[in-house]
Amino acid sequence: MEMSIAQSSDLVSSDWEMPTPPTDLPFDDGVPLESARHRIAMNLLIRSVQFALKDRADFFAGGNMFVYYSRNQAMNRDFRGPDFFVALDVDGSRERKSWILWEEDGRYPDVIVELLSPSTERVDREDKKRLYERVFRTPDYFIFNPFDPSSLQGWRLQIGQGYQPLQPNAQGWLWCESLQLWVGTWEGVIDREPATGTCHWLRFYDTEGCLIPLPEEAERARAEQAEQENARLLEQLRAKGIDVDELLDR
Repeated sequence: MEMSIAQSSDLVSSDWEMPTPPTDLPFDDGVPLESARHRIAMNLLIRSVQFALKDRADFFAGGNMFVYYSRNQAMNRDFRGPDFFVALDVDGSRERKSWILWEEDGRYPDVIVELLSPSTERVDREDKKRLYERVFRTPDYFIFNPFDPSSLQGWRLQIGQGYQPLQPNAQGWLWCESLQLWVGTWEGVIDREPATGTCHWLRFYDTEGCLIPLPEEAERARAEQAEQENARLLEQLRAKGIDVDELLDR
């Protein structure tokens, strides 16, 4: 039976000590994401997972925000900000500008996604992967270049083995154990990006293989379904010889 790392409170507390860091912790370095597509991709992941977990109040999804995890790191201003992350079993109602470990009962992110670019790829594949594996012990780590649909890779943290690569299914998706969702690409247009044609976005799929929609996509689907149902009912009335147009004009 395969054994994988699960972030329990016992595991975290045994490796983590309450630090006494600076109190003037910045939450933004002022450096924008690599491109508009990277920014949209980050927001898409955040909004999608929020919709997928909308019935839960014990999670936080964030992106491009500092994660403070040790006294030395905070004092040296050595910041690490995942492009996207999800932390489970936390207070989801509290507003945060950064993820400060000593304010989160020692909880590290359960899922991290880094959006690759030429300037960050080496760091994301090597330095950050090593940090997330050995220090954060984040169970699920994924990387994806929004400009390269074949770039998706993922790892699952295994006991005594570190990160082990995930194998894609027939659709090329990777299973995210922490979220119980598939991570895969979807082709289309989001927030008018790209300006022409389509591109591939990283998105979530449920266990049945259905795309996790954005709220506006879900609303649009409900409206279309209602319209189709109305059309079906009108056809049934016409089949019975009822003058539907006269009824509608009343």
